[in-house]
Amino acid sequence: MEKISRKLFLKRAVAGLAAIAVAPNLLSCTEKEHEITRLAPLAGRYDVVVVGGGPAGFIAAIAAARKGAKVAIIERYGFFGGMATIGYVAPISVFAKNNELVIGGIPWEFVKRLESMGGAFIEWPKANVDFDIELYKLCCQRMVLEAGVDIYTHSVLVGCQMEGNSIESVIIENKNGLESLEAKRFIDCTGDGDLAYMAQVPMQSNPDGELQPSSFCFILSGVDTDSELLNKCMYHNGINGPSQCKPVREKLLALKASGVDLPDFGGPWFNNVLHKGSVAVNMTRRAADSTNNRNYSATECQLREDIFTFTKVLKENFKEFKDCYVASTAPQAGVRESRRIQGVHTVTADEYVSAFKYEDSISRGIHPIDIHASKGTSQVRIDLDKPAYVPYRALIAPAFPNLLVAGRCISTDRQALASLRVMASCMGTGQAAGAAAAQSIAQNCAVQDIDTQQLIATLKEWGTVL
Repeated sequence: MEKISRKLFLKRAVAGLAAIAVAPNLLSCTEKEHEITRLAPLAGRYDVVVVGGGPAGFIAAIAAARKGAKVAIIERYGFFGGMATIGYVAPISVFAKNNELVIGGIPWEFVKRLESMGGAFIEWPKANVDFDIELYKLCCQRMVLEAGVDIYTHSVLVGCQMEGNSIESVIIENKNGLESLEAKRFIDCTGDGDLAYMAQVPMQSNPDGELQPSSFCFILSGVDTDSELLNKCMYHNGINGPSQCKPVREKLLALKASGVDLPDFGGPWFNNVLHKGSVAVNMTRRAADSTNNRNYSATECQLREDIFTFTKVLKENFKEFKDCYVASTAPQAGVRESRRIQGVHTVTADEYVSAFKYEDSISRGIHPIDIHASKGTSQVRIDLDKPAYVPYRALIAPAFPNLLVAGRCISTDRQALASLRVMASCMGTGQAAGAAAAQSIAQNCAVQDIDTQQLIATLKEWGTVL
């Protein structure tokens, strides 16, 4: 019976699929196959299916398609961009060190394309990228469609169909009902490792059980962005001082010390969105588990209250914000940390900080190791002397021949993740995962057995800095 339930594993089930998942002994294997086919008819067969359209996902889809694969991408929102567009996390950090690119290829092509559309401002020497949120969405969409990728937006992953440790299909739900997509290779770019978790890939554990907190970012308009205060703190090039706005932080800390009941906060960070009078604000902070629906939903409600609490404080205490108002809150709170697979290799902080170069290095990172306390206002930051490396082996699990992951759920320890979780780094691993998925099909081998030197050659041809 374990073999049958493993073959047709549905970690999450909805509607009529609940009976199959909860009581696998009620139907024979053939009957279950027929029932799944009836409830979740096949919507498409592909070479590669990418789950998640964030910075790792949309880049992975483009990369796989450019290598000749027939590709589909699944995204639960109606647009791509992930934390940039659903979380209002800005800027895109970090593409360069001392004016020299660290992450290139398709990710940098995207940045330059967005810049040409008037939707990006590149802050050298770090090449942090300020962006217009709506043009970011449009640029993603154009590049994905131009690559010939089939899109399944407004679609939620609800299960996967397994044959041993191979994923045969994924099951999604949208306005059409339940549907399934078959593929030869799958790439999990969900951030939370949802597909890998459904496929029962072993996950990393946090010994202390702590997770970095969520932040609910928002847009304030009516801000005096021409003021000295904002001009010094809303550009994160390392030239004008620290990214966090020190005068506002000191005032908030003084208010808390005087007994004012303020929520915990980070930063604050005010970020350029390319429109005069408006800034993206990153300051709210509460512990949350994005893989627990009840916990995450409740935390978002608290964070939304915090947004308006802090806006009132800014209006009352800083002339630069006296006319400000909440123009928009992000579609969801941002997530810094959740599931990470136990990969063939786990990137450690020691390897990362020392810039250890692996034989199968496929991407790099230069963002500081940045660990936010789950409670309070503190933050641990470790700057990197040299750009770090990421091995291909961190994108694959030992026993799962047709699954790759990219983005925040790759195989790292907590400290290395605190750098690699940022969007530029996620784009880099997405690019590698997409190319590797297509290559493994061309070589007719498991993802663990590809010629990594050939993969590296492809990435270098695209302009990846290795």
